[in-house]
Amino acid sequence: MDAAAHEITYRPSTEARRFVEAPLVVATPETLRGYGNLVDDFEAQKIEIVRWPALGRRPVDTNSGDQGGTTEGLFEFWWKEGALHARNEAVGDSYLFGWSDFPDAVKETRRNSPRERALIWRANYHPDGGQLFFPLDNQPFIAPLALPGDDVTPEKFVAFWCDGSQGLYIHPNIWHAAVVPLADHARFRDRQGKVHARISVDFVKEFGCFLAAPMRHP
Repeated sequence: MDAAAHEITYRPSTEARRFVEAPLVVATPETLRGYGNLVDDFEAQKIEIVRWPALGRRPVDTNSGDQGGTTEGLFEFWWKEGALHARNEAVGDSYLFGWSDFPDAVKETRRNSPRERALIWRANYHPDGGQLFFPLDNQPFIAPLALPGDDVTPEKFVAFWCDGSQGLYIHPNIWHAAVVPLADHARFRDRQGKVHARISVDFVKEFGCFLAAPMRHP
């Protein structure tokens, strides 16, 4: 269980010395409206698949362009020496999502110090389909989300606190940063569109800051 054992999908951006903290709210059916929904039954949740867009005046044929289906697997997140790592077996990717402090400070101490917030350097959305995170250990987690639009900024994110008793489903095109476990380690069943297209934002390069997810109960 170490991202170093796999090729990390993205090289992290680290050169920033400020952060924008997302407002923290409890995930409920009302607060999640437009973003997604809470899930009691993993198998019952439908994953929305978006039809491949037409590139010109001719439409995509009916019953085509949305037949890629879904993929699923274990999605693990863990803290190690102040860094948040993850491995998504559904798509075979490993990540370093963020840190509990600025990266140079974390590198200097190289230990798991008390975590007040996660400093996240990137986020993405999937134009081809939705995604379901279903916790296996009933542990609370934070999910930073933003509504669709390529004009996204760190200020548009909301950090949703989930108590770990239910899964979280997000619609296609919803910006999502790392799922942030409050514990040292968290496991999720993941199901998502199999095409797995990603549109990304690098907060450090584009805005000179990290997105901060508070690690506490609202």
